[in-house]
Amino acid sequence: MEAGQCSGAKEEHCPWAKLVPLIPGYQEVQISSENPVVCSQTALSSVEKLPWCEINWDSGRGLATITNTSLAAILVDGAILEVSEELDIESGIEIVSGPKLEGYLSYTFQVIFTEDPDSRNLKISLDVELAKCSICLNIWHDVVTVSPCFHNFCNGCFSEWLRRGSCRPRMIPNHIACPQCRAVVHSVGRNHFLHNIEEAILQTFSSLKRPAEEVQLLDSHASIKSNLVVGSEKKTSRKRPLSLSEDDINGIDVPCPQCGTELAGFRCNRNTLHLQCHGCGGMMPSRPDIGIPQRCLGCDRAFCGAYWVAQGLDASEFGIICPHETFKPVVDHSILRIPDSAHNNNRYERDVTEKCIQHTGKTFQAVISEWIMKFVNKEIAAPT
Repeated sequence: MEAGQCSGAKEEHCPWAKLVPLIPGYQEVQISSENPVVCSQTALSSVEKLPWCEINWDSGRGLATITNTSLAAILVDGAILEVSEELDIESGIEIVSGPKLEGYLSYTFQVIFTEDPDSRNLKISLDVELAKCSICLNIWHDVVTVSPCFHNFCNGCFSEWLRRGSCRPRMIPNHIACPQCRAVVHSVGRNHFLHNIEEAILQTFSSLKRPAEEVQLLDSHASIKSNLVVGSEKKTSRKRPLSLSEDDINGIDVPCPQCGTELAGFRCNRNTLHLQCHGCGGMMPSRPDIGIPQRCLGCDRAFCGAYWVAQGLDASEFGIICPHETFKPVVDHSILRIPDSAHNNNRYERDVTEKCIQHTGKTFQAVISEWIMKFVNKEIAAPT
């Protein structure tokens, strides 16, 4: 029996992944938590089996990692992995036991199961009732969390609550009540951690899934894409240097230059929703219908620079607004190289991408501008 194969005596020795050779006739390599070292034939010209890498399961992050333990570089999904270097990997990638394709064995990495082999019997108890929206009384869908009370709702349900509350004629400005506890909501945003719990519950209890038509209706109502400022606290350390007009209520903090003063033909009213700038922390009215970009197409964060320039404001006159340079089209930027963060600081993947771009005969500026246009035209999908 090969090392790492399940003997039946201990469940921990069962393999959780395997390397499948691309050339027929060679043996698969089983990987277990007890024996993560891969010892197999590496060169086509030799039948000697050598330890050349180590593959482990990181249960904390839910990822597999490979470490090069050989005396030379290996290839992982086309990228060079030097000696002693480590890289995150996923099921389906190709791993070559040497620094090049010619003369070395190539394997496909396959995950048999993604649980931590030493904790497969661990079960976490969760009360499904705690994962229900108090508006529709169903399991959350695209869950959002409001602050400061931190209650959770479906994106579509709370978006409708927000829309209807903003239309009430006697509503106090910037005072939207939480549907569950009636506390004043200051901000609301999508909760990606609870979204994972939401999906896990629906996978376990399929009977709790909603009909497709209902989900589609909820999605059509959903308007919360990133953190949205609904109201402001009574005391704030960021007041705009503009005074309230006579018909405004005394004592209410001014969230943006257009609250209390008309600029470029627009003035915030009692029901105006505001966005908080990710750059300076200041406020601006949410006006998605005027053709002025207020959110980044890539990260969906709000930035105020372009909006205030269009309204005729200068950053040098108002301390808490961003200059125009902080938010401008990608074609106006000079892009000389790919940032390291684009590949999670993996310089080998960055070098491969740069070489591919160079082979096209185009500049980085032209290629990135082309990708942005395809993203705008919905020819490529947004990252999730």
